[in-house]
Amino acid sequence: MADKEEFPDIVDTTGLTDADWAEINKLRQAYETDGPKALSKAIAELANNDAIRYITIMAAFFPDMVREQIRDNMAEAGITEQDLRELIRKLESPSIKTH
Repeated sequence: MADKEEFPDIVDTTGLTDADWAEINKLRQAYETDGPKALSKAIAELANNDAIRYITIMAAFFPDMVREQIRDNMAEAGITEQDLRELIRKLESPSIKTH
């Protein structure tokens, strides 16, 4: 009989909030209680209910894979790294609007 696989290790905890950790604990509990199918269901629910938290948590488990996928999706959309840097600069610089 094969040993039960263990819950994946978190590789990068950078930027995880208490709410992220609470969600990770829910995923771990689903896995430990009901196995891989329950984990898959819980991950799908998280993706549907809170896409940002889903990406944050998946990046904690699989940082390289998530970064690569984001780069690929940006490239498919025609967004370059320079475009992204320019957008960040625009968003960070305060603009004064007069009416």
